[in-house]
Amino acid sequence: MRCAVENRKTKETDIKLSLNLDGGVVSVDTGIGFFDHMLNAFATHGGFGLELTVKGDLEVDEHHTIEDTGIVLGKAFSNALGDKSSIDRFGSFYVPMDEALAFASVDISGRPYLVFDADFPQCRCGGYDCSMTVEFMRAFAYNAGITLHLKALYGDNSHHITEALYKALAHSLKLAVKQNATNKPLSTKGVL
Repeated sequence: MRCAVENRKTKETDIKLSLNLDGGVVSVDTGIGFFDHMLNAFATHGGFGLELTVKGDLEVDEHHTIEDTGIVLGKAFSNALGDKSSIDRFGSFYVPMDEALAFASVDISGRPYLVFDADFPQCRCGGYDCSMTVEFMRAFAYNAGITLHLKALYGDNSHHITEALYKALAHSLKLAVKQNATNKPLSTKGVL
């Protein structure tokens, strides 16, 4: 099974995470309601099992909680894939959410990179600062070792834009981690 458990404790956050790329229980508690909603959507639409608890210094703000969660989820994602043999490697997906449209494209390459192009008309969604979306995505991409391109093509509602981005990421990853019968990494180099 393609699973990983990651724990990380710093002076700012205490994170416990269990990830199963092939499905399972979804239970998320970060202390930030909207972020919980996004991670639940991510796990559900990706078909991933995700059990996550985060205790962060929310009395400061949500930055450490969100960024550190991206770090830990990215590491778990990388560890769950192992040597990346027998996966389709690439995935791209559009997600419409009412008036908003978002696109994600991933390459599970071992070469971390992020291109992020999204504007948020409203600064906040509940207790979630929309500017933290790029921080989460960067932390996730770099620690997962993936190339990730995200674009919000248009939208008027920051909730819809943000949710479409998280769901597009989930569907792209679902395609990229799909197993095939080659038993080899999809690379002319022979390794990823």
